[in-house]
Amino acid sequence: MGVEVGAQAARSRALAVLRVRSRALAVALLPAAVAVVLLVGGSTGHIDGPGWAVTRWVVSGFALFVLLAAAGIALVVARSRPAVSPTVTIAEESAPDLYRMVRDLADRLEVPAPSAIALTPDCDSWLEDRTHRAHGTPRPEARDEIEGVPGVRGLPSAHRRPPAAPVLVIGSPFLWWMRVGELRAVLAPVVAGTGPSAHPDIAAARRFVRGLDAAVAVASAPRGPLSRTVLGGVGWVVRLLLRSCRVHAAEMERGVAAAAAERAQAVDYGLRIVAQEQVGLAYAGWDRLLTRVALPAWRMGRWPSRLDAGVVAALTELSRRDRLAEGFASRLGERPACDLLEEPGAIDEAASLLAARLFHGGPAETGPDWAPVDWDEYPDEVVDRKWRTDAARLHRVLDALGVSRSSGAGASDPQGPTLARVMDHLSDGEPRESGDPGDPVAVERPETAAYEDEDGGPENERSSALAAGLSAEVAREEAAVSAGAAAPSGAAGQVGPDMPLWDDGSLPLFPLQPPRTGRELLADHVTAMVCCAAMDTAGAAPGLDWLDGPSLLINGERSVDLGPRVLSLIEEGDPAPLRTWLLHLGIRPEKPVRLV
Repeated sequence: MGVEVGAQAARSRALAVLRVRSRALAVALLPAAVAVVLLVGGSTGHIDGPGWAVTRWVVSGFALFVLLAAAGIALVVARSRPAVSPTVTIAEESAPDLYRMVRDLADRLEVPAPSAIALTPDCDSWLEDRTHRAHGTPRPEARDEIEGVPGVRGLPSAHRRPPAAPVLVIGSPFLWWMRVGELRAVLAPVVAGTGPSAHPDIAAARRFVRGLDAAVAVASAPRGPLSRTVLGGVGWVVRLLLRSCRVHAAEMERGVAAAAAERAQAVDYGLRIVAQEQVGLAYAGWDRLLTRVALPAWRMGRWPSRLDAGVVAALTELSRRDRLAEGFASRLGERPACDLLEEPGAIDEAASLLAARLFHGGPAETGPDWAPVDWDEYPDEVVDRKWRTDAARLHRVLDALGVSRSSGAGASDPQGPTLARVMDHLSDGEPRESGDPGDPVAVERPETAAYEDEDGGPENERSSALAAGLSAEVAREEAAVSAGAAAPSGAAGQVGPDMPLWDDGSLPLFPLQPPRTGRELLADHVTAMVCCAAMDTAGAAPGLDWLDGPSLLINGERSVDLGPRVLSLIEEGDPAPLRTWLLHLGIRPEKPVRLV
């Protein structure tokens, strides 16, 4: 009963959307109808007189203008390409078991099976219509996956072509973290949505709304003065139509979702409750993996090629640390959903590259400055390089501020980059003379004061100046990288991102986090310098923590108490906690370290 109620509500709202389209067509044809009446009346002598001739010409001209304008708007709406989500298409020969599971699920739900399956580097799943001509949707195969859908009336049966079912888009982390039964339970409400999608009225209403939305994007694109004027009028009309059908379209989608959810109640209901818990856990692990682990690699010009496998490692580590997640570890003995793929490694690599593009804006293909990295190589290829690059940047800024390289009589190379130089500069001491206009610190102070007010930077004056210098240096480097970035290349292979289907001119589409504050930048750089000193003088090693990202390994154990000591130095100018920590571990701050 609930399914019928939801479907009926969706169809009712779809008809309301189509009525908006019909009214728009009627408004466009009304002047032409009036002109025809006037012309016929004049030719038959029923409407005649001195003023009617002028009226006929004026109305006919206006009707012609309205018809041409309506035809132009209709052409823009019809030819505009609706937006398509960036995904990795999975061919059936690459995942026959996955396609079989989805078809069996559709048969059990008594709905049409999706026409294809694609992966998205995110924790979400949905149905997406890709039947527009610009998307190049292939013709349905001889196997009728959507049998029972009525054809287009007025065409011979031999020429009837049933509308293609939407594409099922699955979040790639789900395939690696969830078990087969859990994935089936999560996909049940999504696949159930193909039933309402096959209804002619709902499909037509969706095409109309998507066309209007795409036309708004076309009208908003920057162009010349004449085109901007013409498309401005098109955009005004299209936005008016969108506003008229917005409420109906939203209610239609709610009805479709309600009908799909009600239909899916009969499939794995109990398991779906457990699977929804895994959705939340996968989302948390995915977000942490991207921000703590993948982002540092992307900033170094390397992209982890097994992000989805990293999700499993991160969530397994979470299960080990968090007693609330202990029950999730026992399920790892069941068959993972990625076993439904023939080559999970290749698909994981394609999804990882797409994630790097969407969340960071990296190139479409591997190059000298954009290379894949395996998890085994991550500590040496990313962590070590990141720390030494940050340490080198820190010393360049110290040089620009005029800070002496001498770090005490005990240094073996007073001119080398040492941790003692950083600590001495940030520690409380005699204030620098700033009366000389050429003093670098004096020049930076006006910017530093504004910087502190805007971003809550460190109150320590020397820390503030150093943080401001680091921020400026990082901004210059990022601008140089953006200016020299390679242009996007052509489409990838069968398991690569769907490059022709979306516009990547505004990458990254989903930046992971806003620019780091001065306090965070300074803390990261000082921490990097401490880690370099630990590796070069005390035998420490770079490591990877699945939940926290780059980590320092001392005697094989992860260091967890460095952060508060660094903050004490940069915020309060107190080096004592950090010096005690260094002395306890045998780290020599006066020894020069190796930089990149």
